[in-house]
Amino acid sequence: MRADQIVPAVAGCAVILCLCAVMFADFLPTYGGSYADQRFLLVGLTGFVSCAAAILLLFKGFPSGKLTQTLLPAIALILGFPILSLGFFEKDYAFVEPGLYSFYFAAIVSSGLVLAMQGRVHRYLEIFVSVAAASCFLYGAMSVNVYLFALADGQADLSDLIPWGFVNIRYWSHVATWLLPILPLAVLIGPLREYRLWRSLVAIGAGIWWWIIFLSASRGSIVGVVTGVLIIALCFGRQSWPWLRQFTAYLLAGGAIWLVLSVLVPSLLLGETELRSVHATSSGRLPLFREAWQMSIQHFPFGMGPQSWLTHDLLTQEYSESSKFGHPHNMYLMWAAEYGWLQVFLLAIFAVQCTFLFWKRRTTLLLEGETKDINVLCGVAASVIGALVHAGVSAVFIAPGSMLVGVLVLAGFWALIVPCGLFEVRGVQANPKSSGRLVFTAFLAPLIVLLWLLWLGQVHSYYVDMRTDEIYYKEELKQPTMPRFWFHGNFPRGNAP
Repeated sequence: MRADQIVPAVAGCAVILCLCAVMFADFLPTYGGSYADQRFLLVGLTGFVSCAAAILLLFKGFPSGKLTQTLLPAIALILGFPILSLGFFEKDYAFVEPGLYSFYFAAIVSSGLVLAMQGRVHRYLEIFVSVAAASCFLYGAMSVNVYLFALADGQADLSDLIPWGFVNIRYWSHVATWLLPILPLAVLIGPLREYRLWRSLVAIGAGIWWWIIFLSASRGSIVGVVTGVLIIALCFGRQSWPWLRQFTAYLLAGGAIWLVLSVLVPSLLLGETELRSVHATSSGRLPLFREAWQMSIQHFPFGMGPQSWLTHDLLTQEYSESSKFGHPHNMYLMWAAEYGWLQVFLLAIFAVQCTFLFWKRRTTLLLEGETKDINVLCGVAASVIGALVHAGVSAVFIAPGSMLVGVLVLAGFWALIVPCGLFEVRGVQANPKSSGRLVFTAFLAPLIVLLWLLWLGQVHSYYVDMRTDEIYYKEELKQPTMPRFWFHGNFPRGNAP
């Protein structure tokens, strides 16, 4: 295998592994349950990708001065999580979640740089959207199978059974938010787009996923995806029509499937139809938001520490009297509460930079009139915007399945928008500063690997202790499960023995 083929091959394996672990966990051998297995996969993948990509970039002679300046917001965001947690180092598992976010964003940035540097971003995205479309079709076909068994058993309320294979509807909807905007790309790019059978399979899979969205009344996904699509349509205008046309066709197909499978067939065979209604209430989220807000201003601009949502003394009467969750269902308020508004500010700076780079890339593509590249940027950017909007009302960046799919999308997005002119064409040997950079690389590369291994050890210790506490939590306290880092996410907690 040639050197230039290694990155696409590794990326393809990562895509297949992640999507199989997320969508078909019920059919795979398990170590600690699908939720824990996905978390361990995320920890291993982000750590390995961060280390491998960073080492590759360092040995290639990067970063240049220009690239270093471009990466400053990303570096600040990555380092912010552990640095803002240093004041809480005496707490148990203090660096488990900060390490997760640091390596997560590091994997996105470093892998995106490698893809852009080697000019492999479009090949990577072709692999990703093709595997995603095939996975969505298989998942959708199995969902129809579940649907048929439900009808045979006289089950009218299908939302109790579909979606399947996830902890709950919310975690499936996170994945749907990432994938629905990019599914149209499966018939717009890649070698399979010319085959009618492939186009039909993609349309069926996407239609079934929209059916599940309507069936489960996933408001977060609907709002997020629609917002992303509208923003992209406004940004690109008529140039977005090829992608937007496919997206609209899949949406209408989903509506037709919902009408047949959720309304007509149950009413004819069972004489009744159970439909979930989309309502405008907060579903009990407002008390969580208020509690997180109060936490965020206790030590402004700093937070109350990692996982303090689980361990802090309650601040609002409203939340103390309402249902408890492992997170406040708003990622930005959770980060503000635990790491401080300073961390959210660093995230905002990085987001503004990405917006500027995206707009610059958009302008270039519109001037060049590259329809294929425009379609790709439309789909990926709509996915990112939808997920960021969805994160405002759900745990998009804490659920392991969502994060696994998200790292694949965000790496592609970063690779699309990062200016290729920032890369040096000369290798280490041709660089007059190569000796200094070799020394720098020899120091930094082992340090990154060491930090990953130390974090991995703390994650495993956290898992072992969580399993021990889980027995007491279920048998003695008899408390409901609150997923967060682990499925038994309410550990550590304020009243933990």
